[in-house]
Amino acid sequence: MHEWSLEPLFSSYESKEFKDAIKEIEKDSLRALEFAEKDLSETNQALIRIEEYISLSSKIRTNFLKCFAYSTLRLATDALDEDASKYMNKLQGMSSKLTPFSTKFSKWLPTLNNLDELIETSTLLKEHEYFLKSIVDNSKHVLSDKEEAIISKMQQTSSSAWGQLHGLLTSTLEVEFDGKTITLSDVRNLAMSKDKEVRKKAYYAEIKALEKIELSIAYALNGVKGEVNTLSEMRGFESPLAQAVYNSRMKQTTLDSLIQAMREYLPHFHRYLKRKAELLGHKNGLPFYDLFAPVGESSKEFSVDEAMNFVFDNFKSFSPDLEEMARRAYKENWIDFLPKKGKRGGAFCSNLHPIKQSRVLTNFSGSFSNVITLSHELGHAYHGEQIFKESILNATYTMPVAETASTFCETIVKNAALKEADKEEKIFILEQSLKGSTGVIVDILSRFIFEKEVFDKRKSTPLNPRMLKEMMLSAQKEAYGEALDHDFLHPYMWVVKGHYYRGGLSFYNFPYAFGLLFAKGIYAKFKSQGESFVDDVKLLLQKTGQMSVEDVASLVGIDLTNVDFWRSSLEVIKEEIDLFIELTE
Repeated sequence: MHEWSLEPLFSSYESKEFKDAIKEIEKDSLRALEFAEKDLSETNQALIRIEEYISLSSKIRTNFLKCFAYSTLRLATDALDEDASKYMNKLQGMSSKLTPFSTKFSKWLPTLNNLDELIETSTLLKEHEYFLKSIVDNSKHVLSDKEEAIISKMQQTSSSAWGQLHGLLTSTLEVEFDGKTITLSDVRNLAMSKDKEVRKKAYYAEIKALEKIELSIAYALNGVKGEVNTLSEMRGFESPLAQAVYNSRMKQTTLDSLIQAMREYLPHFHRYLKRKAELLGHKNGLPFYDLFAPVGESSKEFSVDEAMNFVFDNFKSFSPDLEEMARRAYKENWIDFLPKKGKRGGAFCSNLHPIKQSRVLTNFSGSFSNVITLSHELGHAYHGEQIFKESILNATYTMPVAETASTFCETIVKNAALKEADKEEKIFILEQSLKGSTGVIVDILSRFIFEKEVFDKRKSTPLNPRMLKEMMLSAQKEAYGEALDHDFLHPYMWVVKGHYYRGGLSFYNFPYAFGLLFAKGIYAKFKSQGESFVDDVKLLLQKTGQMSVEDVASLVGIDLTNVDFWRSSLEVIKEEIDLFIELTE
């Protein structure tokens, strides 16, 4: 009941449907390689060739995503699933063989002088105009056919393998706690316990357990970041950060404005953390083990059913279709709720375009924070519902806007809960909200600082666990200041955050801050404009695969390059901080 169903993808690796999908990929891959061998110099055939590429790419991507998602989702709930590992490896190999297909097209398309005219003559091309023009723009970062093919194959045994190692070690790590052996997800969930001694003991148990894998994980991090440094330089980017900004379809001025505003408002977050420390009886700032401690009183401890009903009731305040999607997700078993050994930690949502559904993973333990996580991940699913209206080639949105719908849905649930609360529950809910905002602004800033330094230093030397721990602590001190007790920081945040270990997704930290503050701005517009604004939000989400983030924001009248927009969103959080301090005096 509380595990997801992957049946809409495939029933098993032995099923006829899975075997047929693999055969289709193999057959279409041969067609793709034949395409790569064609002479594309005949300009009178250009329209036919572009349409052929779009149609074949769409078909391959559809079957590939179904098979790959089935493998990755199985592996997410069982790191020891040998079949999933085997097929993931097989599919990565099949994907790498397609490199000449995409590389040949990516190098040929920019040579056409009449691309705009061709686009106007074809419905298929017009639908995929942004996709095609993105290929032209990205062509300056594409290497030779031979280099791209080698890179694609080598990544299977480099960054991809290092990432899998990180996932395996952290999901199977045994943590000794209170005479029992529990998982890393379990012990991290105890950071939200009502019992101070439990939180403190869990912190020490987590640190002690992570020491056992620090060397292996450090090797994994060095492998991933070393590869990214090399490839970003080869592709002509100034740095991995510059590449991440480019891949985010974002202007550097937008990121600069965001980071500037975050730094400006740090003192307000420090005020909140110091007040929390006082409430919990600490004199030297807040120890890391109490960062997630509950403050205020709430009688609410949620079962899975209660959590989902809470989400349903509050989602309907935005629109009926948001509530309906959440109900469908629960009824049709899109969600894998509970922690277990071998299941990866944290939470995520995977949009499955080929079946027009999503799958959500959480490690639910009954806290209000877990309910917020559910609303966040179901927000991603709602984004999927909008993007599914577009073709599969137009459905890839970038990291920053990826967090928009999720954070928007979080805000809906938090604000609805706040309205119904008495003073003690109001303090509790406010603190839950501020705890999340602090993580997304202050902790994310520390992770951004850390990752930038890792990339910089990795250019000249491998980084051992001691160096990584020192860098992590330094980044935390810079972001949190004196608001945290420097004797109780978390030197292993680089181990527990899986985002660092994805070679194709560097700096997956600032998008969370972007998403939070962008969503706050959109929510403010929704509150002022009401039901008439719902369709604007849906259109914004639908078009995220076909626009830069600045153009997406312009659909609802927002200028992301202006630091004042980010300040206005942070001002909303500052008001929450002021209210929290007032209520706790």
